[in-house]
Parts: sequence; C-alpha cells; structure tokens
Amino acid sequence: MASLNKKTIEDINVSGKRVIARMDFNVPLKDGVITDDKRIREAMRTIRYLSENGAKTILVSHLGRPKGEFNMKYSLGPIAERITSLLGKKVVLAEDVIGPDAKSKAASLKDGDVMLLENVRFHAEEEKNDPAFAKELASMAEIFVNDAFGTAHRAHASTAGLADYLPAVCGYLIKKEIDIMGKALKDPERPFVAILGGAKVSDKIGVIESLLDKVDTILVGGGMAYTFDKAKGYEIGTSICELDKIGLADELIKKAEKKNVKLLLPLDSVVADSFSNEANKKTVDCCSIPDNMMGMDIGEKTIASFTEEILKAKTIVWNGPMGVFEFENFANGTRQIAKAVAESGAVSIIGGGDSAAAVEILGYADKVTHISTGGGASLEFLEGKVLPGIDVLEDK
Repeated sequence: MASLNKKTIEDINVSGKRVIARMDFNVPLKDGVITDDKRIREAMRTIRYLSENGAKTILVSHLGRPKGEFNMKYSLGPIAERITSLLGKKVVLAEDVIGPDAKSKAASLKDGDVMLLENVRFHAEEEKNDPAFAKELASMAEIFVNDAFGTAHRAHASTAGLADYLPAVCGYLIKKEIDIMGKALKDPERPFVAILGGAKVSDKIGVIESLLDKVDTILVGGGMAYTFDKAKGYEIGTSICELDKIGLADELIKKAEKKNVKLLLPLDSVVADSFSNEANKKTVDCCSIPDNMMGMDIGEKTIASFTEEILKAKTIVWNGPMGVFEFENFANGTRQIAKAVAESGAVSIIGGGDSAAAVEILGYADKVTHISTGGGASLEFLEGKVLPGIDVLEDK
C-alpha cells in the first residue's frame, strides 16, 4: 500500500497564499435546486479553515456529466449560493474555468476571500488530465489542496494534474478517509467483519480478493450472493446471476476456506414473481428458489446469522445493500443489517454508494464511525489500489 501519511492544510502556511482547492460538490439537483447538500457540508471544515487562516481560496469541482461542454444545466451557481449561506460570507462564482473571468476574479481575491470556478468538466481536458489545462488551472494559485475523496480514484487535471505544478496537500475530508480506512486495513481491531452486497460479483472481485487477506469473516448478501449459490449447485430460479463468474465465485469460496476466513452466504431468501415492489413474495431456503421466482432480499434466518457475526465484530466494513433496497417490501434485510452495525459498538465503515444512502435514510448515520464520501474510490481503497488523487499529495 502506498504511503498514507500525507501533509494536510495544517502542515503548510496558507496565510496570504492563493490556494486552489478541489472539492466534491457533485450533489443531486432538481430543477436547479439542491436536494441533498451533504457533500457541501462535509467540505465546509476545510473551506472555513482556509478562509479563517487568510488564504485566498479558489474552489474547483465538477457536477454531473456535461461531456466537456459549457452546459448551464450543470452550472455551479446553486452551489456558490449554498456555500455563501453556510460560510456566512459571499462566495463569488466565476463565469468560466480558466478564462478571463476566472483569472481576474482570482487575481483580485483578498486574504480570507473564497471564490468558486465554474464546472471543471465543462472542459474535456479535465477528464483527460491534459497537462496544458492543469497548468492553466495551477497558474491562478500557489498551493493545491485536494479534498475530493469521491474523485480521488480518477487521475484528472484537477485531482492529480495540478500536483505537477503546485505543492499538494490534503484537506480534512481526505485526511479523515485515509486515517479511518487506512487504520482499518492496516491494523484492525478483531474480529474484522466485511459485509458485501450489491448486484454484481464482478464489481467486488478485487475487494473480496484483498479482504480475504485481512478479515476474519465475510458476509455476502445482495444480488451477488446468487452467483455464489449457483457455484454451490443451488437452484436460484430467475435470480440475477453472472454466469461467467460462477467459476470465480467457486474459487473465492475455496480461497476463504484455505485462509480460514468464514465466508457466509444467505441461508434463506425473500423471493418474488416479478421485479416490482408489488410482486407476490415468500421466503424460501436459498438452495431451492422456485424456477419462476427471483431472490430480492435476505430472509430472517440470514438476518439472524449475519447479525450474530456483526455483534461479535470489533471492526466492520460494509459495501452494498442486502437486497432491492429501493423497493420498500424488499428493504428489510438492508434495514436489519444497518441496525446491527449501528448497535455493534464496532469501528464501522460504510463504503459509499447505496449502503451509505441506506444508513442515512434509516437514521443510523450518527451511530456508525464513518460513512465514506466516495463509492468507487472507497472500493478501490479497500482493494489496496493506489488512488491517484491521494498518491500525488506530499508525504509528511
């Protein structure tokens, strides 16, 4: 694993300096109104620190997928307004990213001022990590701060390229991610239990492989469990299954045995006759799902068996729901697992995406140790992959 002991904004002098800070303001909007500002609120500690310590702060972020064109549907206007209200001082929005308006506004910043560039993905060069584009961005500043963990697994101009031209450190959000997740992977309190769900085994292969060397127990739920069931020769009806991954699932089961890792699959399944909330449902043993039915959630026996392991755990990593969580009738498994994790008293890390949404919706967000702000990034981090947006930061 690459060094995770990175310099932070507290390790450098930001006073009077122009600081370009990459944030993750990729928030959901409906008709131009922010529907969930969690990512903006998470970034405020770093923004406040920079402002209070006299930095001239230039914030940069992407929003949505404007495909490299100026499309005002993806303007960061609503984000500038929200930061203004949270910070209690005016945050101006540049009309462009590296154009004359951005440069003149950056040049006229006073100590403690904060501005926001327009959506960095209005330029196709951003995602290509184009050096000339990164250099133009860097020309407005003297220090680069990366605090966008959600995009740290992407080598883009504003997440990695800037570090070729400026001293680079992390903000509080990335520091928290690498401190908590880094410790869990390097030196976890045991028993260490991983809970993996979601639809596809293929999304989680690297994570399972990596965790087999670190954890004591892996609990497998969600759609991916049916590929494992098929590998064991079970009847899975019309459940989701990656036929080309059955051999691999079988190998992972054998590897777990060899390494003395408990790999627990569901004992029973809540099955339905169609993929809808209103479908007819019943609970059956996992080894015998009727031909015309599909698995949609874990059943009560599985919830009991998984909960028992979770309550023994001292460290928990959870990524992916246990069933079709978006349908209320098939959300019980995910809900009960969230409750068990919240009550476990373990160091609990929720790895972004659907499982993070589940924990928040169910009201357990303040009962877990850490909810990662990046779905894809947290998965790659758990795999032990080097994340470009963190790798480029200066070591302490």
